Amino acid sequence: MLGVVAGTCTGFLVQADRAPDKLPSLAQQTLTQAKGPAPEPLSAAEDHSVKTDGDLRKLLLKRPSGAQDPENTVGSDGWLDVAGYAELFTEPDEALGYQIREEFRRAAVTNWSQGTLDVAVTLVQYRQEVNLGASDAASDGYYYADDTAGTHSWAIPGTGDGMAYVHGEEYDEYSAEAHAWRGDVAMEIWLYDIKPIPKKTIMDLAERQMERL
Repeated sequence: MLGVVAGTCTGFLVQADRAPDKLPSLAQQTLTQAKGPAPEPLSAAEDHSVKTDGDLRKLLLKRPSGAQDPENTVGSDGWLDVAGYAELFTEPDEALGYQIREEFRRAAVTNWSQGTLDVAVTLVQYRQEVNLGASDAASDGYYYADDTAGTHSWAIPGTGDGMAYVHGEEYDEYSAEAHAWRGDVAMEIWLYDIKPIPKKTIMDLAERQMERL
């Protein structure tokens, strides 16, 4: 054991007695900056924010030919601020506080009527600096939609966890809804009619809207 200790001490003394110029330098040579043109900016296909940071209204589904304004039009020029969006909930004051905490950024909306069918499509964008607002919004939609009696549901292809729902009759009215998210944008679709709403109707709208995001 004394031999091990003596060997260790000898090694330490050899290092301590070395002149400073014998030690390897920690300094590195200055790196030259690469020259040439800057890389091309990412396309919308490569960077989701390229598409969603523009006019969000342009990503909404287009009104079908022959569609009319509904009796109650939502939004102003296709936009909803946080207060206007909160008014769509059954408890607006509570919804307003929640949306502020979830870092609501903006919302774009379109709505129309076709015969007895009323359609509303909303894209809600979140800042997502602290919370994952878009996925939280979709999760809330799934929870409350599933909580409605007489509901049938289906996964929306190509959306990960997106879901579409058709509800039974309530107060002489039928309804359907869809929820999904991509990046920082949550999608909501609401349908109302005086007759049952086919699965194909809500699924078609949901799939086509998500293809635009």
